[in-house]
Amino acid sequence: MTQQLSIVLSQMTQAVGDLAANAAAMRAVRARHGQADLILYPEFQLVGYPPEDLVLKPALAERAAALLAELAADTADGGPAMLVGSVERAKDENGGDNLYNIVALLDGGKIVATRRKHELPNYGTFDEKRIFAPGPLPDIVEWRGVKLGLPICEDGWLPAVCRHLAAQGAELLISVNGSPYEIDKDDRRLTQVFASRVAETQLPLIFLNRIGGQDELVFDGCSFVLNSDGRAAHRLIDWEAEERVTHWTNGGDGRWVCEPGAIAEWEAHPADIYSAMILSLRDYVERNRFPGVVLGLSGGIDSAICAAIAADALGADKVWCVMLPSRFTSQESLDDAAGCARMIGCRLDTIPIVPAVEAFDQMLAGSFADRDVDITEENVQSRIRGVTLMALSNKFGPMLLTTGNKSEMSVGYATIYGDMAGGYNPLKDAYKMTVFAVAKWRNENIPRLSRNRRTPVMPETIITKPPSAELRPDQKDEDSLPPYEDLDRMLHMLVEEEASVDDVVARYGFDRDAVVRIERLLMLAEYKRRQAPPGVKLSTRNFGRDRRYPITHGFRTG
Repeated sequence: MTQQLSIVLSQMTQAVGDLAANAAAMRAVRARHGQADLILYPEFQLVGYPPEDLVLKPALAERAAALLAELAADTADGGPAMLVGSVERAKDENGGDNLYNIVALLDGGKIVATRRKHELPNYGTFDEKRIFAPGPLPDIVEWRGVKLGLPICEDGWLPAVCRHLAAQGAELLISVNGSPYEIDKDDRRLTQVFASRVAETQLPLIFLNRIGGQDELVFDGCSFVLNSDGRAAHRLIDWEAEERVTHWTNGGDGRWVCEPGAIAEWEAHPADIYSAMILSLRDYVERNRFPGVVLGLSGGIDSAICAAIAADALGADKVWCVMLPSRFTSQESLDDAAGCARMIGCRLDTIPIVPAVEAFDQMLAGSFADRDVDITEENVQSRIRGVTLMALSNKFGPMLLTTGNKSEMSVGYATIYGDMAGGYNPLKDAYKMTVFAVAKWRNENIPRLSRNRRTPVMPETIITKPPSAELRPDQKDEDSLPPYEDLDRMLHMLVEEEASVDDVVARYGFDRDAVVRIERLLMLAEYKRRQAPPGVKLSTRNFGRDRRYPITHGFRTG
């Protein structure tokens, strides 16, 4: 029986659908660790996670099977075995054609074992029951005299699979994951979920997670190893790729112990939120082959922090800011925008929209006769800005970045086809108070992931002045909304907690009519959010992937 093992945890990114690139990346890791016994890769590493409906294409499963066989053949060289996540297409007992989320153990030139994911998550961002068939409770895998339990992601988040594997005599649990970032999730994985699996089974456990952005999701890594006493033997870095070699010893009684290694400190708030924004935007822009980004820089905090995030993600030379002043734009906003671009080090152009506004006024004069000026004219300004920025994007190629925060998107304080136009929004799941927090933090810190080593990145006046859309004289956001501190508390309960109006009033003592109004605005704005660009998920309940409300409905709690 093997008494010692060297196991490599390869915390790495994935390219969804680029199977050849994913296979090449795994081979490169293996080539760097030729003396190891086993190399672990994250969930679905060969295909990329989450594949969504892309995996329904028969050609993808066929290509995955062929590449998995090639990777297995690589192990005939006597080097390390590999544990690889992929997709399997197979017939069930009734002749039905099913897809399975699997891990395959490759060794000695062949696929020595596969195990199918049993617990299929079907909540929040996950939709696996619609795509995959569940595997049975998995048996242990005996490999080189070691009894391995291989729970795949959700199999480890719930107790049944690990308990079953322990009852079968498993000696070591290896859980490969595709677990996206949420605020506070890193600590919950370690101290609550997987610590519970160790306590229940009295077995050591490896948790391996991927990194990188995939559309609206971003993966933070934060992989770790727990010994059977529940103590962490290793913690890998957050957000970045790492190949951690772990050394294991069996005392002869079947109990494996991992030698202690480095314990990485994971980022606290709001640094982790900022890293999520950087990494998601970087991967979205670069993997979709945009040469950079363009955005409207208004002199307000939302666009300022988006410009800073973009420069941190891509480098300041790939960020093009455009000030689009109207007759309502204050000199303070012009100065703040110029100061922000200068501090970040990015390009700033100024394109006044006054001529276009005047042209629209003339065009619509006949149709708008005998009608008072109202929000329509404000929205025309926003849409002119959107058209102008999209023209620059079309002509020169950078992706248009939108800058609206979650508070605004919740209550519909955004102009569809105006400031909502664009390709990606780093603030889509960030409430206004979160925006203030990350802006203050970034002005005092340089993020670890940053490609723009400057600070501060915006004038202090941008953070301290009252927010305003500047679409009419002396306009302030709080003219028509509660203070953002109160608004965000209302929205967090209504959105993340699915609370009723009465629940909100009971907790905070807000005026009931004010909460009724906010709930009404939240429901009415669903049609806008359906047409909004993607943006990184930060919370437990982001718009789009997590919270999927009908556009047309009549239910209210107040």
